[in-house]
Amino acid sequence: MLKPVIVSAALLAQSAFAAEFIVKLKDGHTLTNKSVNVTGQFNLAQGSFAVIDSENKAVELLKNDSAVEYIEPNYTYQVSTVKDADFKKQWGLKNTGSNSGSIFAPGKKGVDINAEKAWKITKGDKAVKIAVIDTGVDYNHPDLKGNIMVNELELNGTEGVDDDGNGYVDDVYGYDFANNDNDPMDNHGHGTHCAGVIGATHDSIGIAGVMANVQILPIQFLSARGGGTLEGAIKSIDYAVKRGVQIMSNSWGGRGQSKALEEAIKLAEQAGILFVAAAGNENSDNDTTATLPASIGLDNIVSVGAMDGKGKKASFSNYGKKSVDVFAPGVKIYSTVQNNKYKNMSVTSMACPHVAGVAGLILANEPNLTYKEIKAKLMSNTHSGDNLTRFSVSGYVDAHMSLKN
Repeated sequence: MLKPVIVSAALLAQSAFAAEFIVKLKDGHTLTNKSVNVTGQFNLAQGSFAVIDSENKAVELLKNDSAVEYIEPNYTYQVSTVKDADFKKQWGLKNTGSNSGSIFAPGKKGVDINAEKAWKITKGDKAVKIAVIDTGVDYNHPDLKGNIMVNELELNGTEGVDDDGNGYVDDVYGYDFANNDNDPMDNHGHGTHCAGVIGATHDSIGIAGVMANVQILPIQFLSARGGGTLEGAIKSIDYAVKRGVQIMSNSWGGRGQSKALEEAIKLAEQAGILFVAAAGNENSDNDTTATLPASIGLDNIVSVGAMDGKGKKASFSNYGKKSVDVFAPGVKIYSTVQNNKYKNMSVTSMACPHVAGVAGLILANEPNLTYKEIKAKLMSNTHSGDNLTRFSVSGYVDAHMSLKN
């Protein structure tokens, strides 16, 4: 006998604030309740879903429906960047002290990810594929276009046809789940900034990424305003799995427990994918107040806090002695933004791609490593900084040590 779905009073209370809900259907079932307004339906590797609005007490109507496995709010998430001309501005890669603070309050020389020494071992490999799940990426940016993952089957295929059979038509450069189209061009800047941290090309212009050689897959689910839904997030993760990436960089987050998000990341884990996530920017303890997706307790997640140029926890960064794995540079990070430009940004969003890039270097150096082995290298080759071990499991990452040890 099928058991009715359990809907808590707390979930029902959220209906006053949530415009939509995500409904996961049991295998082989469809949503037949005519009293509920279904605004969307989709199938992913983790199962079949419906999106409903919150009018007419929709959640209450479905709580005894035998077709429903679970219901949860369609949560919203928010955005949480050699010899290149501006390499001197990138203290996260090479901290001189003067480039990581101010005249009156300089940073601390050597407090960085030790990139230059790491590059003597490897600068990356185009076999490494990293999804930037964010506001999209300006794939035409001169400092990025050489490292953008291009779907050759779609580029050279028939327009209007799903040439690679992945369920998405003409997805040459990735996909946009915020606007449901095949153009993940960034119209915000945040995603392009993260992409530059990971893989800006090493040349005579602009900046240098943690990796000189990589394939970055642009995936958009956060809009021009910086927000996106749970629906878009789980579709983005599902798409990235289908495109065969080994690492996902996720500089976004929010509150509220989500089974759908956990299931999506679990499927990424089963596919052997490392999921790097920003810890959040509320200066709060993730051990007591979870930030998703960083605080979901799955083995493939690396939760990243932000540090400043002195090796201190950034004032805004979330922390957690048990729930934040590592720290990385996240204050006044200079990187690419849309329309061929560059700017500084300061949030854990910038720390996250530093770690994704270091993970990419590790994989380039040892292609047969599992996500567990990559994560272990990241976490066992760190520095305590200015008491960062009070705020995380390990400390801040070191690319050279991670490659050498």
